[in-house]
Amino acid sequence: LYESGGEEGGFEVGVRTALQAILASPSFVFRLENEPEGATKGQSYLLSDVDLASRLSFFLWGRLPDDELLELAGKGNLTESGGLERQVERMLADPRSEALATRFAAQWLRLQDLVKVQPEPFFYPDYSRQLAEAMRRETELLFYDIVQKDGSVLDLFTADYTFVNDRLARHYGIPFTGGTEFQRVRHRNDDRRGLLGHASILVLTSLPDRTSPVLRGKWVMEVLLGTPPPPPPPDVPTLEETDGTEDGVFLTTRQRMEKHRANPVCNACHQFMDPIGLALDNYDVTGQWRLRENGRPLDTRGNFYDGTPISTPGDLREVLLKRPAPLLRTFTDNMLAYAIGRRVEYYDQAAIRFIVKEAEANDYRISSFILGVVKSDAFRMKRPEIPTATEAGGLPY
Repeated sequence: LYESGGEEGGFEVGVRTALQAILASPSFVFRLENEPEGATKGQSYLLSDVDLASRLSFFLWGRLPDDELLELAGKGNLTESGGLERQVERMLADPRSEALATRFAAQWLRLQDLVKVQPEPFFYPDYSRQLAEAMRRETELLFYDIVQKDGSVLDLFTADYTFVNDRLARHYGIPFTGGTEFQRVRHRNDDRRGLLGHASILVLTSLPDRTSPVLRGKWVMEVLLGTPPPPPPPDVPTLEETDGTEDGVFLTTRQRMEKHRANPVCNACHQFMDPIGLALDNYDVTGQWRLRENGRPLDTRGNFYDGTPISTPGDLREVLLKRPAPLLRTFTDNMLAYAIGRRVEYYDQAAIRFIVKEAEANDYRISSFILGVVKSDAFRMKRPEIPTATEAGGLPY
């Protein structure tokens, strides 16, 4: 292509022609995996070692496999006894495994939504894009720290420490002299433990001018528990359409929600979401701790869906960890989907339960979940769902 383009217009046209061909090639746009000879639709087959090496590297590092991984795959040694386990151990110890935090955890926790919320400058003048970036980095560093020390997945919800720089520490009210570099610090109280106390999560589940217990409750149900509430029915007024004053006095968010829930159709879903979100309502739009709203003391009392009273972030954390199976299965569901590059289906649920069960014997260490995903049939095998090259008459596309 370079030579043919060069014949028409010299060096520049030759290079341009070659680059255009590369950028338009399906092999550049997609990560293609070669199907074996005779593969038929609906029949599963084992991935080749080279394709498996690519899956493993993009899963753990978010990039192409290195020379050691390619050499093992080229010799067919990757899938030999203990080969995958040794490579996973090596790759998790490599700094490139930070991609699990910056890519997987960021997607799972929806940290990309953080930039969509711009707190109202009149009410929150200290909020800035630099602060938002520090908030996101805090969450990524906590996840990566658990990967590095091979901690329990449940540490994501119970960690009594976090990572801050001077800007974020000032926002939290934490004494700090470390400058712009992030350092590990211990929490002075239990209200900040784990993800539920991270400003990144609290901001992305807020509205610009007020907190939203509905969004926060929905986020916990959807992202952490894997039980998304149904969409609201049509023609139901939103909370913004509910009168925000009573006798000339501004109502708190809770009071407006109670008026909104007077509609039985609304209450059917809000009775599950709202108590979760209200338990986090002491955090304002930017994640700072508060005791009042519109001059009135906050009332964050509610009942979890099993009837357990909750009113603080600690209460919510405790009730979630009392039965951790939904948290662990949802985490595994998201990790498996990220690793294999497709939506998890009903027939994957047995594998997810097996991975969680195996991890239980190892105190739910994160490496157990990663190894469980890597050793699963869904990761090591593939099933053609469209006509294969053979069935299509030998055409590759």
